[in-house]
Amino acid sequence: MSADLFSLHARDIWVFGGAGYLGQSVVRSLASLGARVLCVDQGTRAAEANLGPSVTPATLDVNDTAAAETFVADQIAARGIPHGIVIMTYASTAKRFDELSVEDFDRVNHGNLTATFALTRAIGQRMAGQGSGSIVLFSSMYGTVSPDPDIYAEPMNPNPVEYGVGKAGIQQMARYLAVHYGPRGLRCNSISPGPFPNPGLQKDQPDFIGRLAKKVPLGRVGQADEIAGSVAFLLSDASTYISGQNLAVDGGWTAW
Repeated sequence: MSADLFSLHARDIWVFGGAGYLGQSVVRSLASLGARVLCVDQGTRAAEANLGPSVTPATLDVNDTAAAETFVADQIAARGIPHGIVIMTYASTAKRFDELSVEDFDRVNHGNLTATFALTRAIGQRMAGQGSGSIVLFSSMYGTVSPDPDIYAEPMNPNPVEYGVGKAGIQQMARYLAVHYGPRGLRCNSISPGPFPNPGLQKDQPDFIGRLAKKVPLGRVGQADEIAGSVAFLLSDASTYISGQNLAVDGGWTAW
């Protein structure tokens, strides 16, 4: 097996939500493998992340589906059709179940599902026209299983219901798109990260982090760099016969 299978040399990859904790690690990894990366996030986050010379920062609120359509058209005119896209954006209220309003639920479903659908279709239609490419959507372990309330003792809130519902939908969306676009050579998969708490939470809530780690068969939480390899794999020629799958990167969380 050649190492070139994992190379992303001269490929144009767009990462939405690329300035977040996990997103920055993904963007840096893709750039290190030779990709030209468009890092898209809200406001000035992508520019402020300063992710390297082969990374172009861009601004988009993916919840604005009309703006997303315009953004896609403008970027394709400037860069061409991408070889791969990664959508890491999400929405959540962080509210407890009994506090969640119907309006909250609808709004978050738009951010998690409708916005992802609109953005993926706008780019996917163009990618399919070139007969190849890879779409990677981001789900979560909580798109597969429910949160264990014992882990979320005060002052933590249980992972909210609307987040898990949306992430379950992402897995099904990836399967559907794999079937829809497959005949035209376009692959689509989803990734479900397990517990990847950000550094601030790890510092401020050590007891919570300990409870998370105890739930993981590997006995620890994930580090940001450990998500990047799975994304690079699904974008590379090493995975050309993989489509419609959900890859759990969770230390074994969903194995028991």
